[in-house]
Amino acid sequence: MLVDEQRQRLIESALVARRWAYAPYSGYPVGAALLTASGRIYEGVNVESAAYPTTMCAERVAVFNAVSQGEREFVALALVTANGGSPCGACRQVLAEFGLDTLVLVADVQGKVLQEISVGELLPLAFQPQDLVKE
Repeated sequence: MLVDEQRQRLIESALVARRWAYAPYSGYPVGAALLTASGRIYEGVNVESAAYPTTMCAERVAVFNAVSQGEREFVALALVTANGGSPCGACRQVLAEFGLDTLVLVADVQGKVLQEISVGELLPLAFQPQDLVKE
């Protein structure tokens, strides 16, 4: 469970990160901030490409940033967009890889939380590592 101070710090981190988004095609900058069990916050922004399928979402950038530093346990992710857009399916699946209990805070550019939901609620019946059957 997040205390108010953690929640505010996470949203502020996502707001600050959003300034660095590279979104020349969609014009939809996104900032994300991921709180790990160790207490560290890892940020991410969306990075677009003229070859659209190679674009990377802010949520996955934050997760990959944390994982590349040895983190594997996540507490919460704050996501900031102009209108409170929710994580895409690919981001939901990557978040599910590390736990369905991770809290997702979706906020607008004023920092107002529009939705607070778990990854499990965002992705019911998620495909998880234990679903891989080894023969």
